[in-house]
Amino acid sequence: MSTRTSALDAVVFGVDVQSGDVRGDSPSYALVVYDGDGLERDVVSGRKLRRLIDSEEPAIVATDNTYELAADKDALVHFLGSLPAGTKLVQVTGAERPEPLSRVAKRHGIPYGKEPMREAEAAARLAAHNVGYEVSAFTDTTELKVARGRSTGKGGWSEDRYTRRIHGAVKRRAREVESALEEANLEYDREIREAYGGYANAVFTVEARPTEIPVSRERSGDVRIEIERLRRDGIEFRPLVKRRDHVIVGVDPGTTTAVAIVDLDGEPLDVWSSRLSDTADVIEWIVERGRPVIVAADVRPMPETVEKFRRSFDAAGFTPDRDLAVDEKQHRTREFPYDDDHQRDALAAALSAFDAHEDQFERIGRKLPPGIDRGEVIARVVADGESVEAVLAELRGEDGTDEEESSHEPRELSPEEKRIRDLERQVDRLEGHVETLEDRLTERDERIAELEADLEAARSEQRRKVRHSREVNRLERRIDGLERERDAAREEVTALEDKVERMKALWKLDHSNFSDVSAKKEGLVPVKVVEKFTRTAIREADEQYGIATGDVVYLRDASGAGRSTADMLAEFEPRLVLREGGLSEIADAILFDREIPVAPADDVAFQEVDELAVAREADVEDAIDDWRERAAERERRRKTAMVDRLISEHRAGDNEA
Repeated sequence: MSTRTSALDAVVFGVDVQSGDVRGDSPSYALVVYDGDGLERDVVSGRKLRRLIDSEEPAIVATDNTYELAADKDALVHFLGSLPAGTKLVQVTGAERPEPLSRVAKRHGIPYGKEPMREAEAAARLAAHNVGYEVSAFTDTTELKVARGRSTGKGGWSEDRYTRRIHGAVKRRAREVESALEEANLEYDREIREAYGGYANAVFTVEARPTEIPVSRERSGDVRIEIERLRRDGIEFRPLVKRRDHVIVGVDPGTTTAVAIVDLDGEPLDVWSSRLSDTADVIEWIVERGRPVIVAADVRPMPETVEKFRRSFDAAGFTPDRDLAVDEKQHRTREFPYDDDHQRDALAAALSAFDAHEDQFERIGRKLPPGIDRGEVIARVVADGESVEAVLAELRGEDGTDEEESSHEPRELSPEEKRIRDLERQVDRLEGHVETLEDRLTERDERIAELEADLEAARSEQRRKVRHSREVNRLERRIDGLERERDAAREEVTALEDKVERMKALWKLDHSNFSDVSAKKEGLVPVKVVEKFTRTAIREADEQYGIATGDVVYLRDASGAGRSTADMLAEFEPRLVLREGGLSEIADAILFDREIPVAPADDVAFQEVDELAVAREADVEDAIDDWRERAAERERRRKTAMVDRLISEHRAGDNEA
């Protein structure tokens, strides 16, 4: 049921073909924009009409024939799918078999003319008064798909890492969407296709319209979100309001006035309550929903306010034999929704009036021939006190009166008339028996209804528990994840704290001017580790913890160094160079010439702590002393070789002379 009673708070587009044909040449349209206060008229092309609908997002696009906007059913479905989420397409002339627009306009007192612009205006005004049928090709179920936003091909680095990143992003966004649906208390089904590193896609089937879902379409980087309402099997026409020409009205007066509308079949159509509305507002609300046959109250005698409403509509009045008890009202209205106790009391009054007149309505209906408006006959019989025969005669155009005879003599009944009399008596007895059986059946139905209400309450409680359990499980999973992250962070902090403590100890060793260096550490010396004997490795070590003059340097791999590398190391003037493996001849010569002590790493016992190491001062001194001895021997051998070479060269010169 529509809750909108007028278009005063929205915009309505009335549309009619001005020229051309949607199945042939591009048509132009007469467009009337109606906001309840004024009208704007224009002649636009089909494309411009679409653009205006997209930009203005009217509440209703109204026409007398939907196929003036689309050439066929497929085109109509496409048009409906292109409308903004809050815009309805309304055919004001009816459903599958529309009436002439002139007849509909006349029936509702709307100005009409044959010109396209006048027809567009009539369509807009009718739709603004909730006349017509909404044309729908989609259900209230929406499919929401979270998928990859780009191909999983090469992505600038290794393909596996690129693919894993995309699938991980899809998984994270899918979880965010699921959390949003949970927070909005929307029912949904989920289907996930897992892939390397996360999800390839996740499809949510949500029991809601796109405007009710707290997620919108998007396409950003690695992820895209698509939203699409599911299609119906065909085109459906739904009335803007469930209107009945003749209705039963229940009124609950007071500080808050409540009104309920029930049709002549006992089905509630609408309920409403307000603290601020006056009598005129209430009457206007009732008029927009039908013509009252009965105006009912839930107490006896009828309150004066309710009596005023009854006289306003010249309707029949109804009051129960005694004031309706609260439990009676609750039981009678248990199957129908209402917002407050005032609406419940008004609805109970209207339903009680229907219960009291139901048999009369059925008897009247049995007497009506095809093609006669049942509501009109019931209204005149119940409200005006006319007989069914007199109403039928008038509706058929008959005189409806017979000349009364001033006097007559009783006559003997014919056999057929006697038979009819006997049958009528038999029918009366059978009807009495039927009423007894119907009372029993009513009692049984009421018992069944009570049990069904209890069952529904139990199911509702079970659904509440399931939702609560689902939320608890989700929060527990979230807590577990956060606790794992916390534990990992604590472990990392502990490791870093240990590392900082070791670095502090080494730093203190390297800065002898600190007075708090413990005595047991005074015999140690830091060793700066260089991974390879290359310029890059030396530069990285210097940037990381600094290499200063007088440091002990450990070359984890001493092979392969050239002249520039050896010169770069010598510039730091290290106290001692410990090496793993052999030096190249050129590097060995340069370090020797620069008087840089070099010793095998095995000659000094040291302990590595992460990127640094520590050795005993005594071992370092011993290694330096050993190098000095080797250097002196090497220098002696070099000088001896030089003298031998000079002697050999001198002798060779004498022989030549």
